[in-house]
Amino acid sequence: MKRKWYALTALLLCSVFLSACRAPSQTADPALVLGFSQLGSESSFRIGNTKDMERAAKEYGISLMMDNANQKQENQINAIRRFIACRVDVIAFSPIVEEGWDNVLAEARQAGIPVILVDRKIQTADSSLYVSQIGADFYQEGVMAAEYLLRKADSSGKDRLHIVEITGTENSTPMKQRHEGFWDTVAGDGRIVLLESVSGDFLRSRGAECIRYLLEKYGNEIDVIFSHNDEMTLGALPEIEAAGYTPGEDMMLISIDGGQEAVDLLKEGKISCIVECTPMLGSLVMQTAQAVKEGRSVDRAIHPTEQVFTSDDDLSALAPRGY
Repeated sequence: MKRKWYALTALLLCSVFLSACRAPSQTADPALVLGFSQLGSESSFRIGNTKDMERAAKEYGISLMMDNANQKQENQINAIRRFIACRVDVIAFSPIVEEGWDNVLAEARQAGIPVILVDRKIQTADSSLYVSQIGADFYQEGVMAAEYLLRKADSSGKDRLHIVEITGTENSTPMKQRHEGFWDTVAGDGRIVLLESVSGDFLRSRGAECIRYLLEKYGNEIDVIFSHNDEMTLGALPEIEAAGYTPGEDMMLISIDGGQEAVDLLKEGKISCIVECTPMLGSLVMQTAQAVKEGRSVDRAIHPTEQVFTSDDDLSALAPRGY
C-alpha cells in the first residue's frame, strides 16, 4: 500500500513540474518558448515594459514564461534555473544589478539556451554568456540631460547652478551610466556645482525621503534636481511643494523615463525636462529571440530611438505614453 502511495505522490509531483514548465501559449504548438525574468513592478516603466513584453509575445506567436523577481537578485537567479530546467528555447531577463550572474548564465550556456539582456547590462569577463543586450543607451540619456542643463545655464545667464542628484539602484547599469554621462558632459564647466548625490533606488518612496533630507540640508541653495527616474521625481515633487518651494520656478527638475504622469506634470511646468527611456522593448526582444533560435546573427547591443521633452516645447500633439 505504501509503495502505491509513493508512486502516486511521485506521479503527481512530476505532473506539477511539467505543467509549471508549460508556458501560456498563444498557439497549440508554439514555435518558440521564451523565459523572461522581470526584475520587479516598482515603477510605471517596469509595468509598461511587462505589458509590452506580453503584447509582443502574442503578436509574434511566442509562448512567454514570465517571472517577477520583486527586486531580488536571488529570485532572478532561481527563475533562470527554472527556465533551464523547463528547457525553454531562449532566456531573457532584466538584471537588477550588474554583477553576480556568471554561474547561472554558464549553466544556461551549458544547457544550450541563449540569453538576452533586456533594459540593463551585466559585468562579466565572459561576454559569450549572453548574445545581445536590448535597451536604452543610459550613458547618452545622462548626456542629453546635461546638454539641456547647459542650454538653460546659457539662456539664464547664471554664473552658478547648485545641483543635487537622486540616483537609482546602486551598482545598476542605468544608475552608473546616467551618472557618468551627465557629469562627463558638464565636466570643466565651473557654473555647475554638485552639492550631493544620494541613492533613491528608483523608488517613489525613496525619492521623497531623499529630497526631504536634501532640502533640510541645503534648502534654497538647490537650483537643480537631477533625478534618475520619474518615480523618484514624482516622490520628490510633493515634498518640494510642502517645503514651500515652487517646482519648475524655484528649482529646476530634470527626470528620466517619460511616463504619462510625469509628462502631464512637465506640461504644467512643474518638471523642466524629461529624457525619454522607453519600456516598449517587446518587439525588439521577440525579433531577436526568433533570430537567435533560427541561428541568425544579432547585434550585441540594440538601442531604441529616444527623445528629450522640455517644458519649453509644444507638447500638445504628443501621443499618450502608454505607461
